[in-house]
Amino acid sequence: MKKLVSAGEILVEIMAESIGQSFLEPGPLAGPFPSGAPAIFIGQAAALGQPAGLIGAVGGDDFGQLNIDRLSALGADVSAIAVREGHATGTAFVAYRTDASRHFVFNIRNSAAGLLEMDDAAKRLLAGADHVHVMGSSLFSDRATDVALAAIAAVKAKGGTVSFDPNIRREIMQASGTRQALDHVLAQTDVFLPSGNELFLFSSASDEQAAVGELLGRGISCIVLKKGGEGAAYHDREGTLAMPGFAVEEVDPTGAGDCFGAAFVSFWLRGAAPADALRIANACGALAVTRKGPMEGIHRLADVEAFIAKATART
Repeated sequence: MKKLVSAGEILVEIMAESIGQSFLEPGPLAGPFPSGAPAIFIGQAAALGQPAGLIGAVGGDDFGQLNIDRLSALGADVSAIAVREGHATGTAFVAYRTDASRHFVFNIRNSAAGLLEMDDAAKRLLAGADHVHVMGSSLFSDRATDVALAAIAAVKAKGGTVSFDPNIRREIMQASGTRQALDHVLAQTDVFLPSGNELFLFSSASDEQAAVGELLGRGISCIVLKKGGEGAAYHDREGTLAMPGFAVEEVDPTGAGDCFGAAFVSFWLRGAAPADALRIANACGALAVTRKGPMEGIHRLADVEAFIAKATART
């Protein structure tokens, strides 16, 4: 099977227990939970049986060990995760507002995650890689961007492929160099995985069909538009396939898009039909929201297939 690699932030997430709880005063918290968009992605891919590894950096602390242990348990290659002694593992504190939005307090750029580099371990991991997945959130600094672009170049040079999840807000795109980096990644992309309105961040079109047509015209092989609980739509030059999501009770939405993307890319790499890849991806995204914590909802393939079978039997 083809090996999948990503690079970027590894952190722990600590969550406010109550909706409407503020960080402006003391309150109960849950966590730490292993997290970071590329870590969630690689963890879910590995759980599905896809060879997968991550280039990243953590501190020489309990939070870093928690992440390494979780990824290892899921079957991911952690050989290129550097431990930076004297630096803290990245953190994200999350509060849930009454309007269903979330408020984050991050420490990523100034944590061990900010010390990401293309060292010998990273080069060895990429030497065996067939595919690179890029998260827009992982282009958080010049240093991190350089690693992502170097990974793309290394894999593309030997005929490999690239997937790209923008995973970024419009405001962040205004940061110096961010838009240029995102456009560079998009130009190398084979599988594009935007969520909702992210589709329009890279297109001048005002409707979905026109935006898809414009992006496919740039050389992207396929676009998978994530629509949350409504499911997803697959687009390529042959046509479009829309598939509804699975109905579940949502506990925590964090990481659902990453799990969806990991499942779709893993099965795309296996040559699965778009419908089959979408079905598995929708199921992984649905299962991800049923547990509190970004990686707590990651499931192995047998469990995902059982969930699909049960859901199908009810319809």
